[in-house]
Amino acid sequence: MRPLREYRLADWRRLRPLTHFLKTRRYRRITEEHLRRPARAGDLDVIRASMRDRQALVAIAFNDPEVIGWQVRLLRRHLPGVLYLVADNSTHDVAAGEIRSVCERHGAGWLRLPRVAWERGVTSRSHGLALNWVWRNLIRPAGPASFGFIDHDLFPIAPDDPFRWLDRQDFYGHVRSAGTRWFLWAGFCFFRFDHVRGLPLDFGQDWFNGLDTGGANWNVLYSAARRAGLCEEPLRELALDVAGKTEHIQQFGQWLHLGDMSGGDRPGAAGIRARKRAAVARLIAPCLAGAEEDSGSPQ
Repeated sequence: MRPLREYRLADWRRLRPLTHFLKTRRYRRITEEHLRRPARAGDLDVIRASMRDRQALVAIAFNDPEVIGWQVRLLRRHLPGVLYLVADNSTHDVAAGEIRSVCERHGAGWLRLPRVAWERGVTSRSHGLALNWVWRNLIRPAGPASFGFIDHDLFPIAPDDPFRWLDRQDFYGHVRSAGTRWFLWAGFCFFRFDHVRGLPLDFGQDWFNGLDTGGANWNVLYSAARRAGLCEEPLRELALDVAGKTEHIQQFGQWLHLGDMSGGDRPGAAGIRARKRAAVARLIAPCLAGAEEDSGSPQ
């Protein structure tokens, strides 16, 4: 919740400090309960051992085997020295099984996260819980040299090493702002482990301060850092010709972000999503063609 000094008289009249306090306590209780749940599948001890003193890149998967297949192949080609792991937050067993098969075929680590007992179903809060579970149960006990989180639909289309920036700063990624506060977007963020190992990191949301997934780290991490001089990955919009119409996807340096491409409430949104996905597939096809297709390890 916000500091009490930031609540205005109108907020006090509506008892917002009290309701925000109670909701925050409830969210924290749900998070702590979730973090104590075991993984549904995968060998946690083996994965921990593989991460020690390495550069570890963790993708949070969600019901989409195809994008994981694209991602692992492109990472093998463009970031061959990085340990790539998939933390599967899928709600569908069939999709989870297919994602596991993709990971096994390409030698990537795979772990199925515990089921999210959140009454609102699939939301960004589920993503935050997944990130926090991975931090608490996998990354912090493993002790990598550095680690990063990426969305499952983020693809490197050329050689790139975002970990290189950690030689000059303690974290790196795409910065998002909300007023005077800012945070690293949870879909592309990297950290020096020795800088954060003792911090109570929270990759969830802080909606009362306007901060999306990853923003709850404002109080424990970002508020103590200087934004000025911080190297960050800017966002630009890449125009695509989709069935004669211009559509846009996000690009972060050498990384393309497919995104949910929902089409909003426009008529034929499902068709728009399918055509945009096909356009992205055509765009990355040359990169995929150049990637190794065997089942060797990407590490």
